Amino acid sequence: MDDDAGAFDGLVAAWTLVGEERDLVEAKYGDGRLGFALQLKGFLAWGHFARQTEEFSSEAVAFVAGQIDAAPRDLVGYDWSGRTGRRHRAEIRAFLGFRECTVEDADRLCAWLARDVCRAERDPARVHAELASEFVVQRIEPPSEGRLDRIVRSALRRGEAHLCERVVSRLGPTASARLEELLGNDGDDIAVALAEIRGAPGAVSLNTLLAEIRRLRAARAIGLPEALFVDIAPAVVKRWCAQASVESPSHLRRHRQELGLTLLASLIHVREREITDTLIDLLISTVHRIGARADRRGGWSGSWRWSSSAAAAAEEFLCDLAPAVLSRSAVHGVPEAAVVRGGR
Repeated sequence: MDDDAGAFDGLVAAWTLVGEERDLVEAKYGDGRLGFALQLKGFLAWGHFARQTEEFSSEAVAFVAGQIDAAPRDLVGYDWSGRTGRRHRAEIRAFLGFRECTVEDADRLCAWLARDVCRAERDPARVHAELASEFVVQRIEPPSEGRLDRIVRSALRRGEAHLCERVVSRLGPTASARLEELLGNDGDDIAVALAEIRGAPGAVSLNTLLAEIRRLRAARAIGLPEALFVDIAPAVVKRWCAQASVESPSHLRRHRQELGLTLLASLIHVREREITDTLIDLLISTVHRIGARADRRGGWSGSWRWSSSAAAAAEEFLCDLAPAVLSRSAVHGVPEAAVVRGGR
């Protein structure tokens, strides 16, 4: 019952002829009145003109027809795409203060999308919605759906190209050379390097800890600038990273150079931070284990056996990550002394 009432309220709100709208429709005559009324209310409801009767629900047709003493069958002969339909649309545009979209309008709005929307929003559906809203704001009748899609795709490409140029300009010669070397390598070299960076951690163990240290070193060896993505929306960087995570090395090489470098840089940028978080978690878990063994044995001595190389590697990175580890360990209830002594 509530759903029926809500549907009827929506019908009344969207399809009731009010004020000057009713006067405009009543000035028409013949079977074309209903088609004109539906064109008017459809444009107000959807932001674009209908091109055929099937775009309207039978409830909407009956509701509008009842307001102007017409019958739904009057639409049978209505010429939606012919001279009558075009004339009616021109009258409605003039009444509402809209105009048709020109080539210049499309180019200008595409440039606006690329500059003000697509540098932060990469979802085509959301960009499409922004464009549709801007047509209403500027009182322009939107073009066909196909043309709208072309404008959105062009704006997304132009916006991304600008962002990629910005990223590449910040890389610096060292990072650029290393990324280009990765992209330019044939055979297994790039596949092995990317697999090392993309790899997921295993169960908590010394081997896992050392593997994550290797991954972090591989990511840091590229030498990405700290502020590389500072003014680029995190959602955009994550989308680039997701794309780079699933593309094969050969696909990465097929992109234009600026995009290929940006995708690879975003993957390394995001993975470096993810690996750091993983390493901190592993270190804290390791310290918990060491502490538990020490408690069982009555002290820290001999509670964990490290090889000299493993100890050196772990200690180096433990010192490097000490501020973050100590901050996180406090949350997990690990004493600071345990963290300091855990890698020895």
